[in-house]
Amino acid sequence: MAKTKKILIVDDQAFNLLVLGDLCRGLGYDTLQAENGRQAVELARRERPDCILMDVIMPEVDGLEATKQLKKDKETAHIPVIIITSLDSRKDRLAGIAIGADDFLTKPIDNEELALRLRNNLRNKEFHDFLVEHRQLLEKQVADRTQSLRESYFETIHRLALASEFKDEHTGAHIHRISHYARQIAEALNLGSAYAERIFYASPMHDIGKVAIPDAIQQKPGPLLDSEWQIMKTHTLIGAEILEGSKSPYLQMAVGIAKHHHERWDGKGYPDGLKGEDIPLPARIMNICDQYDALRSRRPYKQPLIHEKSCAIILNGNDRTSPKHFDPDVLEVFRKCRKRFAEIYDKLTA
Repeated sequence: MAKTKKILIVDDQAFNLLVLGDLCRGLGYDTLQAENGRQAVELARRERPDCILMDVIMPEVDGLEATKQLKKDKETAHIPVIIITSLDSRKDRLAGIAIGADDFLTKPIDNEELALRLRNNLRNKEFHDFLVEHRQLLEKQVADRTQSLRESYFETIHRLALASEFKDEHTGAHIHRISHYARQIAEALNLGSAYAERIFYASPMHDIGKVAIPDAIQQKPGPLLDSEWQIMKTHTLIGAEILEGSKSPYLQMAVGIAKHHHERWDGKGYPDGLKGEDIPLPARIMNICDQYDALRSRRPYKQPLIHEKSCAIILNGNDRTSPKHFDPDVLEVFRKCRKRFAEIYDKLTA
């Protein structure tokens, strides 16, 4: 059932309010009434009428000023305003046009003209409302479709990342934890929510190149021979090659992470021996995240370490690891939020 249209009548004369109210109700409309422009603006914002009949000369706030306020407000700008003027009020008509009035009625009011002008302006508003609703529906459909595509896209990334861990039964939860570590550091560095989301989804791709490394090397229980170690290090180059060429900002970030997450701040990492800020920031973040999780995790060649021991190695160093390996800013953030790393590890460890 169609909703009855609501007309706001604005006039400081009680007789005019009575006459116009009777005319509008006789045409099948509901009515609201205001005695001045200030009341009209307040009532329009609260009740959202379908059309406004606005007299010009009123106390406090006149009809032109009230119309101007309504047309400047995005919540009421679409409501048609019909200015009621006298026959010789050319000045009021020009002023009304200048501020965006939708139509005019001259006094004395002709019943047939009132009916036609209300009908036409209400029809225009119906069309405007239809367009707004249609746009909102399209926006929702696009948002739903975009979300569906994003979920499918991220699921694909997740499955691809799992492939790099599939041959090692001890690292299945590694990629889940890495995402949360990296996002934690990005947020602590105040890099913005978009950056934090991007690194969250890009970081699991850091070891995708390991799909090309022989099992005998990846799962070797003891130290690697130098020749084996040289092969293992190629996973960074292979991973970057797999990921290169995409237009996706997630995969573009993942290229730098995959290739450079074993670079060191002091220039003694691989594959390119990059130093300091020459190392992409996502890779610098990934470096410390990967190191922490590797220390905490069981590997074919080592037992897992507790949180406190792992942090001590990263922050103070040992025979293999030095604080000089890490971006000082990233290292300081790790120091401050290392408790959160422990929480992530405990929660996401299978």
